[in-house]
Amino acid sequence: NSNMAAPGAKGSLLFAFFCLLCNVLPSVVSTNDEYSEELLIVPFRSGHVYSHFEFTTLWHVDVAGGEGRENLQHFRLFPRALGQVITEYRVQEMHLALTQGLWQQDKWSYPVSSAPPGAELWVWFQREVQDVDQAWFGLTNALSGLFCASLNFIDSTSTAISNLSFRPQGLAEGLFSTNTSHLRYATLPRENVCTENLTPWKKLLPCSTKTGLAALFNAGQLYNTQYSSLGIHLRPVCRTDSCTEASLELRQTLSAVADPPAMNGKQDWSMKRYFSRSLAGPCPMAASSRVYVDITGNKTSKFTLKPEPTEIKATSHQGYHRKLAVYDLRTFPFRKERGLNVDMKWKKEVAYDKPFTPLLYAHRFVTGYGQEHGGIMSLLYNRHPHLEQQIIYMELVPWFTRMFLHTLKVETTEGNPIRPLLTRYTPGRDRQNPYLLEIVLTLPPDSTTRVSFSFERAFLKWTEYPPDANHGFYISSAVLTTVLRQADNFTVPPSTRGGLQAGLFGSSSAEFPLRLHTETLLISLPTPDFSMPYNVICLTCTVIAIAFGSLHNLTTRRFQYTDLKKANPGGLRARLARLFGRGKQTTAEDEPVQEGGTQDPGEENEDPGEESEDPGEESEEPGEESDGPGEESDDIRDQREHSGNEQRKSSNSETKNGSREEISTSDKKNR
Repeated sequence: NSNMAAPGAKGSLLFAFFCLLCNVLPSVVSTNDEYSEELLIVPFRSGHVYSHFEFTTLWHVDVAGGEGRENLQHFRLFPRALGQVITEYRVQEMHLALTQGLWQQDKWSYPVSSAPPGAELWVWFQREVQDVDQAWFGLTNALSGLFCASLNFIDSTSTAISNLSFRPQGLAEGLFSTNTSHLRYATLPRENVCTENLTPWKKLLPCSTKTGLAALFNAGQLYNTQYSSLGIHLRPVCRTDSCTEASLELRQTLSAVADPPAMNGKQDWSMKRYFSRSLAGPCPMAASSRVYVDITGNKTSKFTLKPEPTEIKATSHQGYHRKLAVYDLRTFPFRKERGLNVDMKWKKEVAYDKPFTPLLYAHRFVTGYGQEHGGIMSLLYNRHPHLEQQIIYMELVPWFTRMFLHTLKVETTEGNPIRPLLTRYTPGRDRQNPYLLEIVLTLPPDSTTRVSFSFERAFLKWTEYPPDANHGFYISSAVLTTVLRQADNFTVPPSTRGGLQAGLFGSSSAEFPLRLHTETLLISLPTPDFSMPYNVICLTCTVIAIAFGSLHNLTTRRFQYTDLKKANPGGLRARLARLFGRGKQTTAEDEPVQEGGTQDPGEENEDPGEESEDPGEESEEPGEESDGPGEESDDIRDQREHSGNEQRKSSNSETKNGSREEISTSDKKNR
């Protein structure tokens, strides 16, 4: 019977394993995702070198609707830590940027992803979310812990709901794209970005920094630049051209602008010199791994490129032609070349060219003086010689700079007023929400437009000042949103599809959306003298120590008379003898105390004539004593002084434990 039961047990185990495999297979199939890594290197005419890394993960799941939580359960290439956060808070689209430095629009053209200095976060939540504010603050705290940033300091005083500037960049159904109640936007212009933000960011990559393009990340070199920016961009995209199904796209971007002449005195640039290492190979999980080098400006052979690229591609957008050298890491002979080290060497040490002026750029600064009133002015430049340019200008002003809408002026530098086509204004409230201004303008061709307004500085409570209150307070960047008709100044033309390859070679659009950020502003508010409490404490303690201490001593100390001769008998020699333990010193002034009371000093040695010259001799008879000291002769007086000196010598030889009674007995014998 046992032999017959064994085949049945094996069959049941096989059946159970088959059922488990059938349940697991759909989950494995549902984790159909792709991963690609790309690097773009652009040498600017100003001598700077722009490096832009982009890591794209495309996951074929739909996060919208009630099935979104069930779809985001089995992770393969998509980072689990980020997936659990967006699932918990029902995120539809998210854009996070952590930036150090300012992008110089008039010298470096337009970046791949524009970001203001500090931290910027804007999120579209799914329409099933009932309490958007609660989901927003929960998401900021979760992202703060995930990226080691100060996003947990985002509150209602730094959060706004933009009506015009931030539309969904991914899929959006119907009126959801125009209903901004599920949108939240916030900035932290004072956020300091450093290596502690880079470490958790690179851990989200499938290969981390062990291999692939991420192996070039050297924190010391990346942050020793004029500009560096980390980005996380999450959005739903179409899976097919018919857009019947959706996929989830995650783009992790890292941008840096280096200045080789400032680093080594030459314009030469290479991976080993800049990143301190070369590429050893692609990430094995990446479907594609490429490096692009822009050689458009190398028409006259200004620099040489080594090693030879895999191929050279030419592209054209609206009459703007570009040439790119492509290194395909999948086919590059790493063993033969001992790694990939892209090296650009110029014929001259430094060769600068005049940069191309972009068609649209902006600058902003603070106006006014004093600590009560002030203003903000922005200069918007439209350098197209013939075409007007319509833009959306957005200002987010903190509550402590009380903005006056009636002072808003929009005019050209020639003094011609410009009437806004549309104005959206949200007044701020003290300690509750900031001021938000959005206006739609039409910039005349080849013109400079001024946008200015005034504000009043608020007086904060003393607990609301930061530790370095005299450093000042930051105002976040203004945002310009527009659509350009030319791609001349784009490093990578925008594309609805993710990845650099789609923007460089697959874009055929006639319109190119653009978002620009101006400078952040630093203003000073009325600040109390926080050193005054310290000064008051020091002054008070000094007064108490001097006045109270002296008064206390006068009222509590007891004074009594002390004879200095008796207090210090024997002088210096006696003190030294007592210090070194040589016994008690006695002097001629010390006389034995008689029993029954103290001896009167005036009664000492009533009859000096009774003292003998030698202590060993017997005293003279009483009848021979003189009647008084006045009748003594000079010989007797000298004899007494000599006997006194001998007596002092004998007393110095006494030990410390000798008693006054023995000394008095010796004196009687001497008499």
